[in-house]
Amino acid sequence: MPETELCRLEVEGPVAFLTLDRTDSYNALNEQIISEIVDVLSWTSSRSVGETGDLMAPGGSANLRALVIRSEGKHFCAGADINMMRDAGGKTEEENRADSERLDMLFHGLWSHPCFTIACVQGVALGGGAGLVACSDHVIAEPGTKIALSEAKLGISAAVIGPYVHRRLGSAGFRRLAMLASRIGSEEALRIGFVDEVAHSIEAMGDALSAVISEVMTSGPIAVTSAKRMVAELDRWQGDDESLRSWTLDLTSRMRGSPEGQEGLSSFLEGRKPAWSGDDREG
Repeated sequence: MPETELCRLEVEGPVAFLTLDRTDSYNALNEQIISEIVDVLSWTSSRSVGETGDLMAPGGSANLRALVIRSEGKHFCAGADINMMRDAGGKTEEENRADSERLDMLFHGLWSHPCFTIACVQGVALGGGAGLVACSDHVIAEPGTKIALSEAKLGISAAVIGPYVHRRLGSAGFRRLAMLASRIGSEEALRIGFVDEVAHSIEAMGDALSAVISEVMTSGPIAVTSAKRMVAELDRWQGDDESLRSWTLDLTSRMRGSPEGQEGLSSFLEGRKPAWSGDDREG
């Protein structure tokens, strides 16, 4: 596993848990933790079923199918580290561009991760923290959670997280929150689609997480990755309607004829669970 100091990675069978652990700064994103998260995302991606095509690794351990991102302490993530932001004023445009590229590697790595990604959010998720939320496939929040695209309060733009928030909220919702830069509560976040469910206790958060993981384990892992990549392709599709229809037919044909597709069909006809439906988590 990647060596980390400000976050930690734990693996239980096909589920990886990434925990931000920079509680003295409310898990704010500085250069070190950004680099560590990028390394973790790369490592887990390369060991996913969606990337390898295999349920099991050569050594006999399960390849990954779900990634949970969570944080220690009172707050999920307070956004960019204030010292890093302050230092940006003394950097050249090229240096600031390099910092932004590193940050985008984090968000793109989470957004495009082959696994089903789940964020468990408490306290505040500001700026880059809101970006982590936007990039996750499923978000569970506590009632006291506050989310904000807070960059405009500092006179800067939410540009790096912008594409991901835009995809989650849509144009008007993203524009409104980016201009106001104000904090919204968990119920408002649920209403507009920034989060997917609100858990009203620590126990309920654990139950909700277990339920989502159990549900995704019943889906074909390669089909899950394919769905994510299909949406990404649709987001940037520039061809005509005829070529789009042809592309969807090709994808459907490939998936139906794939080993996973054939296993899914066979298990359905034979009245049994498919090979991927077992829960291989440890403990």
